[in-house]
Amino acid sequence: MSEYHIIGGRRLSGQLSIYGGKNAVLPILAATVLNRGISVIHNCPMISDTLVAINILKAIGAEVKTDGNSITVDSSKVDNLTIPDNFVREMRSSIIFLGGMLGRFGKVRIAYPGGCELGTRPIDLHLSGLRQLGAEVTEGGELVSAEAKRLIGARIHLNFPSVGATENLMLAAVLAKGQTIISNAAKEPEIIDLQKFLRAMGAKVSGAGTDIITIDGVSIQDLHEAEHKTMPDRIVAGTYLCAAAVTGGELLLDNIIPEHLHPITSKLTETGCDIKYDGSSVYLKAPEKLNPIERLRTHPHPGFPTDAQPQFMALLAHAQGMSIVEEKLFEARNKHIPELIRMGADIVLLEDGTTSIIRGVKKLKGSNVVCKDLRGGAALIIAGLAAEGNTIVKNSSFVERGYVRIEEDLRKIGAGILHVK
Repeated sequence: MSEYHIIGGRRLSGQLSIYGGKNAVLPILAATVLNRGISVIHNCPMISDTLVAINILKAIGAEVKTDGNSITVDSSKVDNLTIPDNFVREMRSSIIFLGGMLGRFGKVRIAYPGGCELGTRPIDLHLSGLRQLGAEVTEGGELVSAEAKRLIGARIHLNFPSVGATENLMLAAVLAKGQTIISNAAKEPEIIDLQKFLRAMGAKVSGAGTDIITIDGVSIQDLHEAEHKTMPDRIVAGTYLCAAAVTGGELLLDNIIPEHLHPITSKLTETGCDIKYDGSSVYLKAPEKLNPIERLRTHPHPGFPTDAQPQFMALLAHAQGMSIVEEKLFEARNKHIPELIRMGADIVLLEDGTTSIIRGVKKLKGSNVVCKDLRGGAALIIAGLAAEGNTIVKNSSFVERGYVRIEEDLRKIGAGILHVK
């Protein structure tokens, strides 16, 4: 079991560059099966989730080559329509291969996805949308099978703006006959990035970033080789900003897209941080004492992202006063709370299971804590950086799913942290 060893109490200061987004590259890699040819994706984060996606592509017959942070996929020889269970269970995002495979081949089998346990995250919106496109979907045991001679465009309204369902239906509709309109679509920046890649290969997709996405189906002969640069990871950027803020530091981040970070930096401003944007950079300077936040609610984009909630909770554990955090998306997102309490945080999770009352303390105390999921692990690292004494964060494999050698980046700006394997 690998773990992070952290020496707390060091002020973070310096400059970092943000790499490509985990939640952007995964659907793009899944989309490479559509064009029956070569796709080159640049600025890819070489994290464990990316490696799982690469292994899935290889397992279904694609040729994949990596060169630094670039990935080249040749999907011309894909011939295995069953996505291997062992990879699917490692990563929930593997369900995104469902739409593209079904659209190109008319048939696919996949196990129910795994990944971080964040509570009930049903794929019913994915399956319902595929059925509306004309697919025959069968659920049996732990497998999902979908089949259609050719998908037919349809008007699909999502009951909730699910990112995964929006992406899966976009991929499925690229080669469908006729027009597909997805209403109440997710508006996350990663949806826009997926649209850019699909357009680069010849797909006719518009509306990403709004709640209505339109896809005019094309034939596979209309799709061609494509090249794309993945957008920077807004959640990694938010994590590093929180780390600098909680240690009373200052940080300059390059290679960011300002509008992607506004939901996070607006809350950092409420805590008293000085935030300045300059082109593709953002600068943060922390105050002497962090202010509490009256209320922070997670919501789909452009609301505050659930993937940044645990990190922010670690920050608010040091704020001088009471904050309220409401988790509106994942009912089991709060597994980091008992671990933060172990470090001395004053946090009460109310009976509704979604609302937390946080009363800031002067200093958390270093402790041995256990990472239960990806973003909760990042929160424990942040807490350890600001704590008095030493902290060990166990189960680091969760963090490796979303961060490229986080310990190296943090050391560059003054953190005392080692990754012990």
